[in-house]
Amino acid sequence: MSLSSTAHQMVTLASEGEHGGNHESLSPYLTGIGAFVALMVLLWITTRFNRDR
Repeated sequence: MSLSSTAHQMVTLASEGEHGGNHESLSPYLTGIGAFVALMVLLWITTRFNRDR
């Protein structure tokens, strides 16, 4: 497999995703808020284990 054929396959794959790449049920705000909450929970857990004794 040559570099040019690999690049052509990547361009073809990327161009297929331009129309309709996002799923209708995925809200970017909901995804962002969910990720933020998950990170805050992980931060809280980490700080609980990191207390000075």
